[in-house]
Amino acid sequence: MSLRIVQVDAFASRPFSGNPAAVCILPAPQDDRWMQDVAREMNLAETAFLHPENEGYRLRWFTPSVEVALCGHATLASAHVLWEEGRLPAGQQARFHTQSGLLTADRRGDWIELDFPATPPAPAPAPPGLAAALRVGTRWVGRSKFDYLVELDSEDAVRGLKPDLTALERVDARGIIVTSRATTPGFDFVSRFFAPQSGVPEDPVTGSAHCALTPFWSERLQRTEMTAYQASPRGGVIRVRLAGDRVMLAGQAVTVLRGELLS
Repeated sequence: MSLRIVQVDAFASRPFSGNPAAVCILPAPQDDRWMQDVAREMNLAETAFLHPENEGYRLRWFTPSVEVALCGHATLASAHVLWEEGRLPAGQQARFHTQSGLLTADRRGDWIELDFPATPPAPAPAPPGLAAALRVGTRWVGRSKFDYLVELDSEDAVRGLKPDLTALERVDARGIIVTSRATTPGFDFVSRFFAPQSGVPEDPVTGSAHCALTPFWSERLQRTEMTAYQASPRGGVIRVRLAGDRVMLAGQAVTVLRGELLS
């Protein structure tokens, strides 16, 4: 078997920034074990597999360890590849059938806008060990459909955070979102995302986390459109917009590598 695989930096305007994802377009469904093995071989936060289905594409996402139910940056990367390779006309919407329902992507100039479900967090008690693992005082703790969301007092606290990842791995959630209001001009809020339980110690830029961050900050800032920065070492910019029970996530993408899978 010989299949093309493409590596894309998502939520990035230049190579070697944002969040890398591998994209593999299949002619037909593939075995789950094989997809997990490929994702482990690629060793990126996510590898996306898609094949044609129902006037769109079936899309699945795998970390090196597990399949996940929602992933923003690998969806952005998948749409980017479909347009770049001419599998979709430039003006046609990309439609993805996923575990999280129908997701769409549209080109907006140099940006790609994703239509995702909102996953607003509700206040929740901090699980045992969370505060000690983060090694910082918390302002607010809640839980969304997938993750814990923790608000800190300042952008400096978010950027300077050095959590105990071994302890975080014991927290029963897909991941931990840490956030604060932004003080850097041009941004409304900043965040970081840790998911050691899913095989991703720190994710560079996490689209799905912004499905929780957008309603959270929309309520506090009284704005439906915001610009967010994920303050990982690679960093990434996301334009977000709350539209009822949906979140629009916009980012850019850059292809950095094309290869061939031989087995």
